[in-house]
Amino acid sequence: MGVYEDLGVRTIINGWGNATLTGGSIMRPEVLAAMEEASRSYVWMPELLEKAGGRVAELAGVEAAYVTAGAAAGIVVSVAACMAGTDHEKMLRLPDTAGMKDEVIVQAAQIGGYDNMIEVTGAKVVAVGDEHGTDPEQLDAAFSAQTAAVVHFFAYASAAGVPLEQVIETARRRGVPVIVDAAAEFPPYSVLRRFTEMGADLAIFSGGKGLRGPQCTGLVLGRKDLVEACAVQASPNHGVGRPTKVGKEEIVGVVKALELYAAESVQQDERTSWEERCSHMSAGISRVAGVRAYTEVAGPTYLPGRSGVTPEGVPVTQVRWDTSAIPRTPDEVAQELYDGSEGIKVGTTPDGLTISPHTLQSGEERIVAQRVAEALALTR
Repeated sequence: MGVYEDLGVRTIINGWGNATLTGGSIMRPEVLAAMEEASRSYVWMPELLEKAGGRVAELAGVEAAYVTAGAAAGIVVSVAACMAGTDHEKMLRLPDTAGMKDEVIVQAAQIGGYDNMIEVTGAKVVAVGDEHGTDPEQLDAAFSAQTAAVVHFFAYASAAGVPLEQVIETARRRGVPVIVDAAAEFPPYSVLRRFTEMGADLAIFSGGKGLRGPQCTGLVLGRKDLVEACAVQASPNHGVGRPTKVGKEEIVGVVKALELYAAESVQQDERTSWEERCSHMSAGISRVAGVRAYTEVAGPTYLPGRSGVTPEGVPVTQVRWDTSAIPRTPDEVAQELYDGSEGIKVGTTPDGLTISPHTLQSGEERIVAQRVAEALALTR
C-alpha cells in the first residue's frame, strides 16, 4: 500500500496536462532532494526570498523575480504592489483602498474565476467588452485616473479581443502597468522572458506545472520596483498577501527545478520524449477502423469547448473518429477511460480527444494507446 492508497485515493494516468486539478506535475528527484536538504536548517526568510529571487531572475533572463505560493498568489501580490507600492501604511490598510488607485482593467472574455484574486486585494475589476471580445476603443475608454493596472489572462485571451501587444501599447501611453497571468504557459523555457520583452511589467508563472517544481509555488517576473513591492505585500510581512506563504523548502525546490530546466540538453530530451510518446499513441490508436490519431502542436491554451491543459507549442495527440460507425461522444469515451481500473484522464474537444504527452510518465503512453483503442473498437 502506498501513501495515496492508505488514504483511499486512486492515482491516475495524466494525459490531461499540468493543472492544479491533477496535482500539477511530477517533481524531479533532484528537486525533492533539494527540498529535503532545505528542511534540515533554519534561515532568515527575507534573505532567502531575496537571494532566490535573484537567482530566478538570472536564470530566466529578467530584471527581477519573486517566488510566490502559486500563480494565483502572484496575481494577489502583483495587484497589491501596483496599488500600494512599498508604502507600508498603504500595504497594511489593504483591502481598504482609500486614497489609492484601485481599478484593474480585464477584458471580459478573459474573466473565468481568477479575477477573484484581483478583488481579494480590494481592487475593483473593470470588465471591458463582453464574452465575445473587446474592441480597442473599448479598452482605451476604460482607463481612468483610478486605473492601477491591467491584468491580461493569457490562457483565456479571445481571438476577438485586443491582443497583448496592443494592450501593452495602450497601457504604456497611460503610464499603467500590465500584469500577464501566464500560469500554464511554460514550456518553452524562453517564455519566461517573452512577455516582459514584449513590454509587460510583470509576468506570472506557476512553479508546479510545466516547470516541474513544487505545486504550491509560482514566479512573478519583471520590473524591479514592482517585484520589490510584491515582497512587501507578502509573507513574512503582514500585507494582504500574508496568507499566501511559501515555505523555505518550496522556495529552494522551485529554484532547483528552474536550474535543471535551464540546461538545453534537458529541454531537448523532454521534447524528444514527448514526440516519441505522441508517435506511439497515434500509431496504436489509428489501427482501429474509422479512427484517426495524429500529432499536432498545441495552439493557445484556451479554446472554446476544450478541456485539458497543454502549453502552446507542446505536441499533443489528437483522436478523431467516424461517429456514424462509432456512435460515441468524446465525453463518453473520456469518462470510460477515467472510470477504468487504472484511471486515465484525457482532454476532450467537441469532436474528439486530446492527449498531452508531457504529463505522462515513461511507458504510460502504451497503456493509454491500448485503452483508447479498446474503448473505440468495442463499439463497432
